[in-house]
Amino acid sequence: MFDLPLLAPAALLACAAACFLNPGRRPRLVLPLAEAAAFATLAIAITSAVVLAVMGPGAGSHLGGDGIGLSVRLDAVSATMFLLVTFIGWIVVRYASRYLDGEDRQGAFTGWLCLTLAAVLLLVTAGTLALLVAAWIATSLFLHRLLLFYAQRPGARRAARKKFITARVGDAALIAAATLLAAAYGTGDVGRILGAARAGEGGGLAVAAAGLLALAALLKSAQFPTHGWLTEVMEAPTPVSALLHAGVINAGGFLLIRFADVLLLAPGVLAVLVAIGGFTALFGGLVMLTQPAVKTSLAWSTTAQMGFMILECGLALFPLALLHIVAHSLYKAHAFLASGGAVEAVAAIRRPGPVAVPRAGAVLRAFLLAFALFVLVGLGFGLAHKSPQALALGTILIFGVAYMLAQGLADAAPRALTWRTAAYALATSVSYFTLQAVAMRLTAGVLPPTPAPGPLEWALIVLALLSFGLVAVLQAMFPTWAHHPAAAGLRVHLANGLYANAAFDRLIGGWSTRHVA
Repeated sequence: MFDLPLLAPAALLACAAACFLNPGRRPRLVLPLAEAAAFATLAIAITSAVVLAVMGPGAGSHLGGDGIGLSVRLDAVSATMFLLVTFIGWIVVRYASRYLDGEDRQGAFTGWLCLTLAAVLLLVTAGTLALLVAAWIATSLFLHRLLLFYAQRPGARRAARKKFITARVGDAALIAAATLLAAAYGTGDVGRILGAARAGEGGGLAVAAAGLLALAALLKSAQFPTHGWLTEVMEAPTPVSALLHAGVINAGGFLLIRFADVLLLAPGVLAVLVAIGGFTALFGGLVMLTQPAVKTSLAWSTTAQMGFMILECGLALFPLALLHIVAHSLYKAHAFLASGGAVEAVAAIRRPGPVAVPRAGAVLRAFLLAFALFVLVGLGFGLAHKSPQALALGTILIFGVAYMLAQGLADAAPRALTWRTAAYALATSVSYFTLQAVAMRLTAGVLPPTPAPGPLEWALIVLALLSFGLVAVLQAMFPTWAHHPAAAGLRVHLANGLYANAAFDRLIGGWSTRHVA
C-alpha cells in the first residue's frame, strides 16, 4: 500500500509520452487524457492520505537497492505536499488546456507540464536521498522548458538563463549535502537518517550537510540576493506562473522541513536562515507595494512569502512552515490564474487608491486593538504554553492584522468598512490559532518540537519583531507618505528592487539573450 503514490507520477509520465507524440495545436484526445491523468493523481493522493490515516507512516519497497533506489515515504509531511501538488496540478492542467487553445505547440507544452508535475510528486514523496536528488534536478530542468515556451522573447531567455545558473549551484549543494548525509549515517534511506539525527547522531558531517541543505533551499526559494529570476519570469504562460509560484518554488521550504531533524543539529545554520529569510520577507514586501503590474507584484509577494517561510524554518517552527506552504500555494495559484480578471476589476474602479487613508492616531489604535485581540483569542488556545518562537510569529501576524484594522479605523472610513475589518481581524486571529493547533497535531512525532531559544535566537527574535513592526507601521501609513516629495526617491529605489537584481545581472552577464538548452 505504501507504493501507491508511485502510480501518480507514472500516470503523468504516460500522459507526457502521448503529448510528445502529438506536440502540435489542439492535439486530438491528448488534452482530455491530460486532465484525466491529473485528476487520477489527485484521487491517488486522497487514497494515500486514507492509507496513512489507517496504517500510520511508513515507507514503500526499495526498488533498485536498499536506501539508494526508488522508494517513497508516506507521512504527514509527504501526504500534505502530495495532496497539495496534485490538487493544484489538476487545476493548472485544466486551465492550461483552455488558456493555450490554438497555440502551435500546445501538445508539447502539456507534455512538459506533466513531466514537471511528475518530478515534483517524486520529490515530495521521495524515501531515499538518490530519488530526492534526481527529482529535485528533474523538476528544475523540466520547468526550464516551460519557462522557454516563448523562446523568441529576450526577456524569457534572460530570466530562464538566470534561473538555470542559480538552479545548477543549488543542485551542486544538494548533491554534496546528500553525499555527506550518506557518509554520516551510513545509509541513503531518509527515514533512517531522520531517526538517527533526532537521536543526536551525525557529528560534524551532519552539521556541514545542514549548511548545504540550507544553501540549496535558499537558492531554490529565490532568497535575496538571487531572487531576481523569480520576478522576471513573466514572459512564460500564466499556467507556468501559477505552477511555479504555487508549487515548484516551495521545494526549498519542503527540503528544510523534510530534514528538520538534521537542521536542529546546526543552530548557526538556523540563525542564518532567520537572518536571510527575514530580510527577504521585509525587502520583498516593500518592493511589492511599488509595482504597477499585477503579475510582477504577485511575484514580489512570492519572494516575500518564501522569505517568511524560511524565517519560520530558521525559528524551528517547521509545522507552521508546512502550514504556510499550503496556505500560500492555494492563495497564489488562485491569484495568478485570476490575474486577468484582477486587471479588469482595477480598470473598472473610478476612484483609484484606498477608500480611507489612516493617520497616525488610527494606526496606533489599530495596533493596540490588534494586540488586545491577539491576547484574548490566544488565551483560549493555550497562549501561555506556546514557545517563544511561536509567540513571536503570532505577533508578526498581528502586525498584519493591525494594518488591516488601520484601514477600517481611519477617520474617513465608512462604518461598514470599520465593522468589516474588525470581523476579518477576529476571524484571522481565530483561524491562525486553530490552524496552528491542527498543524501541530498532524505533524506530532514526524517533525521535531521547537527547542528553547538560546541567546542568539532571542536576539534574532527581538530583531525580527522590531523590523516587522516598523515595516507594518510604514505599510499602514503608506498611502500618506508614499507620495510625499521626500519619499519620491525611496519609492524609485524600491521599485527597482534596490538594484540588487541589476548587480546580479552584471555578475553573470544576465543581459545576454543567448538561449540556454
